Amino acid sequence: MASNKSSNQLVVPQAQQALNQMKLEAAQELGVQIPADGYYGNVSTRDAGSLGGYITKKLVQIAEQQLSGGSSNLR
Repeated sequence: MASNKSSNQLVVPQAQQALNQMKLEAAQELGVQIPADGYYGNVSTRDAGSLGGYITKKLVQIAEQQLSGGSSNLR
């Protein structure tokens, strides 16, 4: 049985709360239900991929903004 704990380790552990907030916002915008127990095994591959792609897109936008000297507050 799979553990609910991710094997991914954050480079900046203090970013965990911000990443969780980003995940919740992305799920809300895409209409994907986040499992209350944290187990994503019952989330469709399509929904999980949409979430991951959306979050990656946002993180790239934030990095581009920071590299260009702009604001990182994207919505």
